[in-house]
Amino acid sequence: MSDEIDPRTADLGYARVDVDRAERTGDAEVVYGAGKSPEQVIGILRTLHERHPDRAVLATRLDEVALDAVGTALAGATLHPEARAVTLGPLPAPQGTVAIVSAGTSDAPVAAEAALTARVHGAGVVEIGDVGVAGLHRLLSVRDRLADADCLIVVAGMEGALPSVVGGLTGVPLVAVPTSVGYGASFGGLAALLAMLNSCAPGVTVVNIDNGYGAGVFAARVARRAAPR
Repeated sequence: MSDEIDPRTADLGYARVDVDRAERTGDAEVVYGAGKSPEQVIGILRTLHERHPDRAVLATRLDEVALDAVGTALAGATLHPEARAVTLGPLPAPQGTVAIVSAGTSDAPVAAEAALTARVHGAGVVEIGDVGVAGLHRLLSVRDRLADADCLIVVAGMEGALPSVVGGLTGVPLVAVPTSVGYGASFGGLAALLAMLNSCAPGVTVVNIDNGYGAGVFAARVARRAAPR
């Protein structure tokens, strides 16, 4: 094995941070906080910020202890409790628009993660909440706002019907996010996931259960490419 230092990676001992990802993909590495100690999250965030001081870096899925620790240790860090996330550094100028459409208040943490992720990855964001299919008139009243976006993120639990309805109302690119919200037969979001995967509305793409981060990255890339150059 070679002892040469790979400039694309920062080896912190407990993590090999991919500091070259922004050069390859246009988006810097993000810290997935679940399962990491607050000290590990702080170390990785600091390393990414030192490499990319001109842009925000993101840590997701942080509990209250980690949020407090990061806020204390890193000057300039911004806490986003609803999204369970932290950003360090300035957000980029927005390009294009992502609309985050969520079914109910219980879906708000996942929707907030998607919205923050899209902003960190360079998109403008519009948030449209509490428009689930149980009150269909609420969705129809914002139909024009759906058509104005470059990409839609549709977040829903329970039976997961909202993306199919939205997909039948507009031809805007759409990524659906099933959440783990619901009663017993929702099986922790599996029912919503299967409903979205089986959507009869064309053009609906689906990420994993509660994966607001993955949806945010996808939508931001669509919006950035759709923005005037």
